[in-house]
Amino acid sequence: MIKYFIPFEKLSKSSRTIIVTVWLVLLIAIWFIGTSGEKHLFPSPSQVLTGFTELYKEGLVVHVFNSLKLCFVSIFLATIISLLFAYLWPIPLLKPVSEFITKFRFLPFTGLSFYITMVIHEARMMQVWILVIFLTTFLTTSLIAVVKDIPQEEFDHAKMLKCTRWEVLWQVIILGRLDYVIDVIRQNLAITWMMLVTVESIVVASGGLGFLIKNSDKFMNTGRIIALQIIILLIGLGLDSGINFLRKALFRYSKI
Repeated sequence: MIKYFIPFEKLSKSSRTIIVTVWLVLLIAIWFIGTSGEKHLFPSPSQVLTGFTELYKEGLVVHVFNSLKLCFVSIFLATIISLLFAYLWPIPLLKPVSEFITKFRFLPFTGLSFYITMVIHEARMMQVWILVIFLTTFLTTSLIAVVKDIPQEEFDHAKMLKCTRWEVLWQVIILGRLDYVIDVIRQNLAITWMMLVTVESIVVASGGLGFLIKNSDKFMNTGRIIALQIIILLIGLGLDSGINFLRKALFRYSKI
């Protein structure tokens, strides 16, 4: 028992499962006890269960698929654009362009959406390009960092094999760091999924989980809000685990 409190102690898988289970039981117990009175800030489990039932009757599954579709389309387009900027970064003429793109991550989200609405009028495309522009700045920053962290020894090894400069770019940066690219996408997917609800609540015409949260918030239905938060969290964790599993399956000898 004492080993659970020792820093850097290595535990077995069963021990880690026990610890997680204990914390989950404790959290649920606090939830039940904290909402047992007549007045409570947090909704009770019964209210949240009612929220799940109401959401399902209102087409929750359709809204979830709409949000997932928006998420996948946005991350796909942002990844393609970001990879282009990151792979062109070693070229001196184009390096300032890639560096300039990374600075846009400090721009406020609201100002960005204002200008996009002036150019694009279709609700779904508006949501897609708000997310794409927002994500491209973060993805490009992360991907350039991956390129910068490549050890010089790998470039020297490629030169010793008589590779041309373009072959070095292809072999060392593009092919040699595909596993890192997938991990960067996994990390930034969390940002996508988090910002998705905000974008859908700004432009509500095409539905989605953000639309449901905004409607629930309007009527102060806390049970539905917490139910939606649980759904968003579970889907996000599922996406993260799925991409991580895919990376490990495709790159079994990755050092990440």
